Amino acid sequence: MSKESLPSDTGPQHADALPEYAERVLEVAERIPPGRVMTYGDVAEWLGEGGPRQVGRVMTLYGGAVPWWRVVRADGVLLPGQELRALGHYRAEGTPLKEASRAAEGHLPRLEMKRARWDGGGHAEGHTSQLPASGAPPGDL
Repeated sequence: MSKESLPSDTGPQHADALPEYAERVLEVAERIPPGRVMTYGDVAEWLGEGGPRQVGRVMTLYGGAVPWWRVVRADGVLLPGQELRALGHYRAEGTPLKEASRAAEGHLPRLEMKRARWDGGGHAEGHTSQLPASGAPPGDL
């Protein structure tokens, strides 16, 4: 996948500037409170543009400077290849986790999505139905 697979942006771009869509995705990632997460699809829905794959692509290319561990898969599985780094962040922030069973491969926990998921509202403590962009709460993807 290439940068061209991101939703089209309007306006001129400088060679070293982030695409507008990438800037918007990263701004959402920065707004997610510690101990909470949004799925790739939640972020796309918040923006009203793109989809989970486009958000994932932005996070892969540009997400290192933002709290990347707060943008996650909808199934709560930790990001492959970054599990231990992410797990350290989740534990430090108190993000709700489901401990893995002994039969689970690698014995890594998953995110407890019902408690960890943030809907983008003004209150980090509980889910609200306030979403500035689309007005609809993110659905399960």
